[in-house]
Amino acid sequence: MTAASRSRFTGRTALVTGAGSGIGRAIALAFAAEGANVVVVGRTPATLDETVALIEAAGGTAFAHPADVSHAEDVKAAVRTAVERFGALDVAVNNAGVFRGGGPLTELSAEDWQTLLDINATGVLYGLQAQIAQMRTQESGGAIVNISSNLGPHRTRPGTTAYGASKAVVSALTRGAALDHIAEGVRINAVSPGASATTMSRRPGETEAEQAVRMKSDSPLGRVSATAEVAAAVLYLASDDAASVVGTDLVIDGGASA
Repeated sequence: MTAASRSRFTGRTALVTGAGSGIGRAIALAFAAEGANVVVVGRTPATLDETVALIEAAGGTAFAHPADVSHAEDVKAAVRTAVERFGALDVAVNNAGVFRGGGPLTELSAEDWQTLLDINATGVLYGLQAQIAQMRTQESGGAIVNISSNLGPHRTRPGTTAYGASKAVVSALTRGAALDHIAEGVRINAVSPGASATTMSRRPGETEAEQAVRMKSDSPLGRVSATAEVAAAVLYLASDDAASVVGTDLVIDGGASA
Protein backbone atom coordinates (compact mmCIF):
# COMPACT_ATOMS: atom_id res chain seq x y z
CA MET A 1 0.00 0.00 0.00
CA THR A 2 1.46 3.38 -0.94
CA ALA A 3 1.51 6.35 1.41
CA ALA A 4 -0.93 8.18 -0.84
CA SER A 5 -3.47 5.37 -0.49
CA ARG A 6 -3.27 5.20 3.29
CA SER A 7 -5.47 7.11 5.69
CA ARG A 8 -3.84 6.86 9.12
CA PHE A 9 -4.59 10.51 9.90
CA THR A 10 -8.09 10.98 8.53
CA GLY A 11 -9.98 13.40 10.77
CA ARG A 12 -6.86 14.38 12.68
CA THR A 13 -5.07 17.71 12.80
CA ALA A 14 -1.33 18.05 12.28
CA LEU A 15 0.75 21.20 12.82
CA VAL A 16 4.11 21.41 11.04
CA THR A 17 6.65 24.18 11.60
CA GLY A 18 9.12 25.18 8.93
CA ALA A 19 6.55 23.95 6.40
CA GLY A 20 7.29 26.46 3.66
CA SER A 21 10.00 24.38 2.00
CA GLY A 22 12.22 21.34 2.16
CA ILE A 23 11.57 18.62 4.71
CA GLY A 24 8.80 20.60 6.40
CA ARG A 25 6.86 20.93 3.16
CA ALA A 26 7.32 17.22 2.43
CA ILE A 27 6.01 16.37 5.90
CA ALA A 28 2.97 18.62 5.49
CA LEU A 29 2.17 17.09 2.08
CA ALA A 30 2.54 13.57 3.48
CA PHE A 31 0.16 14.21 6.38
CA ALA A 32 -2.41 15.75 4.04
CA ALA A 33 -2.10 12.78 1.67
CA GLU A 34 -3.09 10.53 4.55
CA GLY A 35 -6.15 12.56 5.45
CA ALA A 36 -4.94 15.05 8.04
CA ASN A 37 -6.00 18.67 8.30
CA VAL A 38 -2.63 20.42 8.23
CA VAL A 39 -1.66 23.74 9.79
CA VAL A 40 1.54 24.90 8.10
CA VAL A 41 3.68 27.26 10.15
CA GLY A 42 6.69 29.37 9.17
CA ARG A 43 8.07 32.87 8.90
CA THR A 44 7.39 33.49 5.19
CA PRO A 45 3.71 33.76 4.21
CA ALA A 46 4.40 33.33 0.48
CA THR A 47 6.08 29.94 0.85
CA LEU A 48 3.43 28.77 3.30
CA ASP A 49 0.77 29.69 0.76
CA GLU A 50 2.63 27.62 -1.83
CA THR A 51 2.54 24.61 0.49
CA VAL A 52 -1.18 25.09 1.10
CA ALA A 53 -1.79 25.35 -2.65
CA LEU A 54 0.06 22.08 -3.27
CA ILE A 55 -1.96 20.33 -0.59
CA GLU A 56 -5.27 21.68 -1.86
CA ALA A 57 -4.40 20.81 -5.46
CA ALA A 58 -3.97 17.21 -4.33
CA GLY A 59 -7.36 17.25 -2.61
CA GLY A 60 -6.15 17.88 0.93
CA THR A 61 -6.98 20.45 3.59
CA ALA A 62 -4.47 22.95 4.95
CA PHE A 63 -4.24 26.36 6.55
CA ALA A 64 -1.25 28.70 6.72
CA HIS A 65 -0.29 30.38 9.97
CA PRO A 66 2.78 32.67 9.75
CA ALA A 67 4.85 32.56 12.95
CA ASP A 68 8.39 32.81 14.29
CA VAL A 69 9.11 29.79 16.48
CA SER A 70 11.65 31.77 18.50
CA HIS A 71 8.74 33.80 19.91
CA ALA A 72 6.70 31.90 22.51
CA GLU A 73 3.51 33.85 21.85
CA ASP A 74 3.73 33.09 18.11
CA VAL A 75 3.93 29.38 18.87
CA LYS A 76 1.01 29.50 21.28
CA ALA A 77 -1.05 31.35 18.67
CA ALA A 78 -0.31 28.67 16.07
CA VAL A 79 -1.60 25.99 18.44
CA ARG A 80 -4.73 28.04 19.12
CA THR A 81 -5.29 28.37 15.37
CA ALA A 82 -5.14 24.60 14.91
CA VAL A 83 -7.67 24.02 17.68
CA GLU A 84 -10.01 26.83 16.67
CA ARG A 85 -10.00 25.87 13.01
CA PHE A 86 -10.04 22.06 13.24
CA GLY A 87 -11.12 21.26 16.80
CA ALA A 88 -7.98 19.64 18.21
CA LEU A 89 -4.23 19.24 17.88
CA ASP A 90 -3.47 15.57 17.33
CA VAL A 91 0.03 15.78 15.90
CA ALA A 92 2.79 18.40 15.98
CA VAL A 93 6.08 18.36 14.13
CA ASN A 94 8.75 20.81 15.28
CA ASN A 95 10.79 21.01 12.10
CA ALA A 96 11.82 24.68 11.78
CA GLY A 97 15.57 25.00 11.80
CA VAL A 98 18.51 26.93 10.37
CA PHE A 99 22.20 26.37 9.72
CA ARG A 100 24.72 29.05 10.67
CA GLY A 101 28.47 29.10 11.00
CA GLY A 102 30.12 26.61 8.73
CA GLY A 103 33.68 27.26 9.89
CA PRO A 104 35.87 26.61 12.91
CA LEU A 105 34.21 27.23 16.24
CA THR A 106 36.58 30.10 17.02
CA GLU A 107 35.19 31.97 14.00
CA LEU A 108 31.54 31.59 14.99
CA SER A 109 29.90 34.95 15.59
CA ALA A 110 27.80 35.63 18.66
CA GLU A 111 24.89 36.49 16.34
CA ASP A 112 25.05 33.15 14.51
CA TRP A 113 25.28 31.24 17.80
CA GLN A 114 22.27 33.05 19.19
CA THR A 115 20.26 32.43 16.02
CA LEU A 116 21.01 28.70 16.19
CA LEU A 117 19.88 28.57 19.80
CA ASP A 118 16.80 30.75 19.28
CA ILE A 119 15.37 28.74 16.39
CA ASN A 120 16.80 25.23 16.61
CA ALA A 121 16.69 24.81 20.37
CA THR A 122 14.43 27.38 22.03
CA GLY A 123 11.96 27.12 19.14
CA VAL A 124 11.53 23.42 19.88
CA LEU A 125 11.17 24.13 23.60
CA TYR A 126 8.42 26.67 22.95
CA GLY A 127 6.75 24.24 20.57
CA LEU A 128 6.78 21.42 23.10
CA GLN A 129 5.41 23.64 25.85
CA ALA A 130 2.48 24.95 23.78
CA GLN A 131 1.69 21.62 22.13
CA ILE A 132 1.82 19.55 25.30
CA ALA A 133 -0.34 22.09 27.13
CA GLN A 134 -3.07 21.50 24.53
CA MET A 135 -2.64 17.77 23.99
CA ARG A 136 -2.82 16.80 27.65
CA THR A 137 -6.29 18.36 27.83
CA GLN A 138 -7.52 16.05 25.06
CA GLU A 139 -8.90 12.61 25.80
CA SER A 140 -6.97 11.24 22.83
CA GLY A 141 -3.71 12.94 23.87
CA GLY A 142 -1.37 13.54 20.96
CA ALA A 143 1.94 12.80 19.27
CA ILE A 144 4.89 15.13 18.77
CA VAL A 145 7.89 14.56 16.49
CA ASN A 146 10.91 16.85 16.74
CA ILE A 147 13.31 17.12 13.82
CA SER A 148 16.85 16.89 15.10
CA SER A 149 19.90 15.94 12.99
CA ASN A 150 22.53 13.25 12.74
CA LEU A 151 25.02 16.10 13.28
CA GLY A 152 25.45 16.68 17.00
CA PRO A 153 23.52 13.83 18.59
CA HIS A 154 25.07 11.08 16.41
CA ARG A 155 28.17 12.36 14.60
CA THR A 156 30.19 15.48 13.93
CA ARG A 157 31.94 17.08 10.99
CA PRO A 158 34.33 20.04 10.77
CA GLY A 159 32.48 23.34 10.63
CA THR A 160 29.25 22.02 12.15
CA THR A 161 30.00 22.17 15.87
CA ALA A 162 27.57 24.93 16.80
CA TYR A 163 24.79 23.57 14.63
CA GLY A 164 25.35 20.12 16.09
CA ALA A 165 25.20 21.52 19.61
CA SER A 166 21.83 23.13 18.89
CA LYS A 167 20.50 19.84 17.54
CA ALA A 168 21.86 17.89 20.51
CA VAL A 169 19.58 20.09 22.62
CA VAL A 170 16.64 18.92 20.50
CA SER A 171 17.46 15.29 21.18
CA ALA A 172 17.83 15.92 24.91
CA LEU A 173 14.54 17.84 25.03
CA THR A 174 12.85 14.99 23.18
CA ARG A 175 13.96 12.27 25.56
CA GLY A 176 13.23 14.27 28.68
CA ALA A 177 9.84 15.55 27.57
CA ALA A 178 8.86 12.08 26.40
CA LEU A 179 9.32 10.68 29.89
CA ASP A 180 7.78 13.71 31.56
CA HIS A 181 4.53 13.57 29.60
CA ILE A 182 3.80 10.05 28.33
CA ALA A 183 1.60 9.42 31.39
CA GLU A 184 -0.53 12.38 30.23
CA GLY A 185 -1.12 10.76 26.85
CA VAL A 186 1.44 12.82 24.93
CA ARG A 187 3.90 10.66 22.99
CA ILE A 188 7.12 12.39 21.90
CA ASN A 189 9.90 11.20 19.57
CA ALA A 190 12.49 12.62 17.19
CA VAL A 191 13.78 12.05 13.68
CA SER A 192 17.41 12.85 12.90
CA PRO A 193 18.01 13.28 9.16
CA GLY A 194 21.41 13.36 7.56
CA ALA A 195 22.06 14.91 4.17
CA SER A 196 18.77 15.25 2.34
CA ALA A 197 17.50 16.67 -0.92
CA THR A 198 17.35 20.25 0.37
CA THR A 199 19.45 23.35 -0.16
CA MET A 200 20.53 23.26 3.50
CA SER A 201 22.39 19.99 2.86
CA ARG A 202 24.49 21.44 0.07
CA ARG A 203 27.84 23.11 0.54
CA PRO A 204 28.15 26.81 -0.34
CA GLY A 205 27.94 27.15 -4.11
CA GLU A 206 27.37 23.44 -4.65
CA THR A 207 24.82 22.37 -7.25
CA GLU A 208 22.42 19.46 -6.85
CA ALA A 209 24.41 17.49 -9.44
CA GLU A 210 27.71 18.19 -7.65
CA GLN A 211 26.18 17.10 -4.36
CA ALA A 212 25.01 13.86 -5.97
CA VAL A 213 28.57 13.10 -7.10
CA ARG A 214 29.99 13.91 -3.66
CA MET A 215 27.46 11.74 -1.87
CA LYS A 216 28.57 8.67 -3.79
CA SER A 217 31.65 8.65 -1.58
CA ASP A 218 30.39 10.58 1.46
CA SER A 219 27.42 8.32 2.23
CA PRO A 220 27.37 4.53 2.64
CA LEU A 221 24.03 4.62 0.80
CA GLY A 222 25.64 6.63 -1.98
CA ARG A 223 23.02 9.36 -2.11
CA VAL A 224 21.08 11.89 -0.07
CA SER A 225 17.77 10.95 1.53
CA ALA A 226 14.67 12.12 -0.32
CA THR A 227 12.53 14.49 1.71
CA ALA A 228 9.66 12.02 1.28
CA GLU A 229 11.77 9.36 3.00
CA VAL A 230 12.27 11.61 6.01
CA ALA A 231 8.57 12.44 5.99
CA ALA A 232 7.69 8.74 6.00
CA ALA A 233 9.68 8.28 9.21
CA VAL A 234 7.88 11.22 10.81
CA LEU A 235 4.47 9.85 9.89
CA TYR A 236 5.34 6.45 11.30
CA LEU A 237 6.33 7.94 14.66
CA ALA A 238 3.20 10.11 14.73
CA SER A 239 0.89 7.23 13.84
CA ASP A 240 -0.81 4.54 15.90
CA ASP A 241 1.66 2.10 14.31
CA ALA A 242 4.21 3.52 16.75
CA ALA A 243 1.93 3.54 19.80
CA SER A 244 4.61 2.06 22.07
CA VAL A 245 7.51 4.10 20.68
CA VAL A 246 8.42 6.76 23.26
CA GLY A 247 11.49 8.97 23.41
CA THR A 248 13.27 7.42 20.45
CA ASP A 249 15.49 9.22 17.95
CA LEU A 250 15.13 7.66 14.50
CA VAL A 251 18.18 8.35 12.34
CA ILE A 252 17.59 8.69 8.58
CA ASP A 253 21.05 9.27 7.11
CA GLY A 254 21.92 6.46 4.74
CA GLY A 255 24.30 4.89 7.25
CA ALA A 256 26.51 7.96 7.71
CA SER A 257 26.43 7.70 11.51
CA ALA A 258 26.38 3.90 11.73
